[in-house]
Amino acid sequence: MSAKLSTHVLDTANGCPARNMKIELWSRDGDRKCLLKSLVTNADGRTDLPLLSSSEMKAGEYELVFFVGDYFSKSTIDFRNRFLDKVPVRFTIADAKVPYHVPLLCSPFSYSTYRGS
Repeated sequence: MSAKLSTHVLDTANGCPARNMKIELWSRDGDRKCLLKSLVTNADGRTDLPLLSSSEMKAGEYELVFFVGDYFSKSTIDFRNRFLDKVPVRFTIADAKVPYHVPLLCSPFSYSTYRGS
């Protein structure tokens, strides 16, 4: 299995993958941040390309920002009273030779994440 960084976003309010959600990937060095990529999820709630390919993988601190508020504002369900806007997930890549998967399960009011496989 080659090293890469990937994600998968599931819309738990509607029971489906989160299609067309904007995601930003940032590298972090203390308080300094650098935008690496801005992507949008596909029909399966994934990005068409890895967030980081094997050649781009480097040990360090990263942050994924999921634009949950924008996504739910376009939902067929009326979420006028939604709670979440942008959901940041900070994590560390300790070993750049192995894959990292950071899924997000979200609704307009809550989210969870974990290190997936």
